[in-house]
Amino acid sequence: MADVHPHRVALVTGAGRGIGRAIALALAGEGYSLCIAARTREDLDETRRLSGFPNERALIVLIDLSLEESCEALFETTLDCFGRIDVLVNNAGWAPPRTPLVKMSNSDRDRVIALNLRAPIALSQMAAIAMADRGAGAIVNVASMAARTMAAGEAVYAAAKAGLVAFTHAAFAELGDRGIKLSVVVPGLVDTALIPHNKRLDRELMLSPQDVAAAVMEIVKSPARVCPVEVVLQPQRRPERSR
Repeated sequence: MADVHPHRVALVTGAGRGIGRAIALALAGEGYSLCIAARTREDLDETRRLSGFPNERALIVLIDLSLEESCEALFETTLDCFGRIDVLVNNAGWAPPRTPLVKMSNSDRDRVIALNLRAPIALSQMAAIAMADRGAGAIVNVASMAARTMAAGEAVYAAAKAGLVAFTHAAFAELGDRGIKLSVVVPGLVDTALIPHNKRLDRELMLSPQDVAAAVMEIVKSPARVCPVEVVLQPQRRPERSR
């Protein structure tokens, strides 16, 4: 489909709240029209309201990216609406509470891999094909410091996020010469609803979703000659209180 939309277009997964919402709003602030995808309508409605965009500039797609056919449906819906995709942010992810590997259910194991690795790879592949035709575009994957810390109880999640980091580097090696930015943001503890409150964490010292969004925007706005392939974000001071 021809590039018919007058504005640059960004597709953000997991855009209903937290990091995804912050990224979507940052992109809207730079003039990008949005396709915002998640599973909860009320959350996406609020993201669109906060963007200040009318419906025609902020497309809502309700989707479960753990389902194999959902990635193609999401991508095609975005292209059908806007005719182009300039930025893809693979932010959607999920993990159960820390669970010993021997006690993790097969369904949880498969969902972790699907959301944190398979879906980002599939969407990146489709975006790369579309962006290569124009010789420009940015694909940003949101990983986690779990890929580095490899804590007990997070074996599958850590493996998926480490795989996403490796995928990003290898994909950049293939696509950099075609003008496509491939980047991965690796944040430490971020103050979102995914991390339950407990007395051992000082949440005021944690990263904010806006901190991660700012890193994404630095990637998107970097000069064409530059690609920040991996950006690691850590709280300046450790949020974990001593026992």
